Amino acid sequence: MTESHPKITKAVIPAAGLGTRFLPATKATPKEMLPVVDKPAIQYVVEEAVGAGLNDVLMITGRNKRPLEDHFDRNYELESALARKGDESRLAKVQESSDLATMHYVRQGDPRGLGHAVLCAAPHVGREPFAVLLGDDLIDPRDPLLQRMVEIQEQHGGSVVALMEVAPEQVHLYGCAAVKPTGDSDVVEVTGLVEKPEPADAPSNYAIIGRYVLDPHIFDILRKTEPGRGGEIQLTDALQQLAATYQSAADAAGKIGGPVHGVVFQGRRYDTGDRGDYLRAIVRLACEREDLGPDFKAWLRSYVTEEM
Repeated sequence: MTESHPKITKAVIPAAGLGTRFLPATKATPKEMLPVVDKPAIQYVVEEAVGAGLNDVLMITGRNKRPLEDHFDRNYELESALARKGDESRLAKVQESSDLATMHYVRQGDPRGLGHAVLCAAPHVGREPFAVLLGDDLIDPRDPLLQRMVEIQEQHGGSVVALMEVAPEQVHLYGCAAVKPTGDSDVVEVTGLVEKPEPADAPSNYAIIGRYVLDPHIFDILRKTEPGRGGEIQLTDALQQLAATYQSAADAAGKIGGPVHGVVFQGRRYDTGDRGDYLRAIVRLACEREDLGPDFKAWLRSYVTEEM
């Protein structure tokens, strides 16, 4: 008989970072509100959560993040102006963001790392499993990564991380996982994690990308986790302890916190974490748009030819 695990309904989106890599654009505008084509990056992330069936979204914010709340709220003046003009198309786009999900917000206060940001969600999440989505990684909706992660968590319990294979010289940019195979070709069991290791110390070239489905026991561990790399409370360190705890025979029998699995993602991921990748993401997404793609690609071919 298959063990039943609680259904996941809540998503947590940390959005308290200062966005210093995009200064001066982010001096007064949250980096999450920077447009990717014609939608702010954060809307793609909320849409992904909703697409996976997670309609209760908590954003972990900080100072100067009020535009995030405004974007997912109603703007009656703008809506009325568009309605008077009969501009139904733009009116629908404006209303779309406010109708996406039930949105909640909490401030992180001191920026003490991703682990601390996740811990700020504990009062809202309670003792339910939940998803964490980082805004720098945009996952193409044609590649349902989060849905697959939720499926694996509901099958096995515990926690699930998203993994991608990266070049060995890039592992120092990511949390890195030691893994062993399972019966599913796209799923591995995570036996250990290291935050941003040197290539020689990396247990594999499986890098964690910004999607997690977490067992609520993670909060108990985060409350006791000391600051790690960079003087911050690292979520990777807490997951490492969760995986190590489960690996021991006594705790595995008790299933304290459950196992940690990884879903190996091979789909389309758009990294908006630095300026070059952000620009590449815009170009790729614009090229794939039916309304923009044909004209934009024709111009792009012409431009590239002229510059060669």
